[in-house]
Amino acid sequence: MANSLPIGRVLPVLVIEDAGHAGALGDALVKGGLAAAEVTLRTAAGIDAIRALADRGDLVVGAGTVLTAEQAERSIAAGARFVVTPGFAPAVVRVCQDAGVPVFPGVATATEIQMAVDAGLGVVKFFPAQHLGGVAMIKALSAPFSGMRFIPTGGVTTALIPDYLAVPAVLAVGSTAVAPADVIAAERWDEITVRCEQAVTAAGGAA
Repeated sequence: MANSLPIGRVLPVLVIEDAGHAGALGDALVKGGLAAAEVTLRTAAGIDAIRALADRGDLVVGAGTVLTAEQAERSIAAGARFVVTPGFAPAVVRVCQDAGVPVFPGVATATEIQMAVDAGLGVVKFFPAQHLGGVAMIKALSAPFSGMRFIPTGGVTTALIPDYLAVPAVLAVGSTAVAPADVIAAERWDEITVRCEQAVTAAGGAA
């Protein structure tokens, strides 16, 4: 299920302080050529922002930084169509699997990838990607785990997108650089649209 989810090749990772920004932010993302977004639960506005973006109907919206089963349940109820965790969280994985919602747990080691395999998962978030060795590390880890797909996130700038997407094991890249928190807070929507367009271009025009 996760592999067929239309998240695209570039997944903006959003930190939204004010759920009232969701409408204009969604417009900027869509105008910039993106079809999906991960809204993190790093702020109190996260759940409301997920609901507002999901209600649009033109974005595949997921929840990120999901740490507990309760957060996963609330995110799914708000309309999240996928869930992302920073580390491997068995309770969150179970909630998502029971609900039939794709979950991309965070992994940093071969042991955690093995845990994902044992849980029947085919896609993981590699986090924090750049700090863990970036492209070279994904290539090394994908050798023994040939069936696993990765979504590297953490330090992935627009300039690095082509390098990551050139790796066959990489399904998509997650990036805060597409719509940084300070740019969202400042309501610089045109800038976000341009950043999205640049990311789409970096991804080969198929984000």
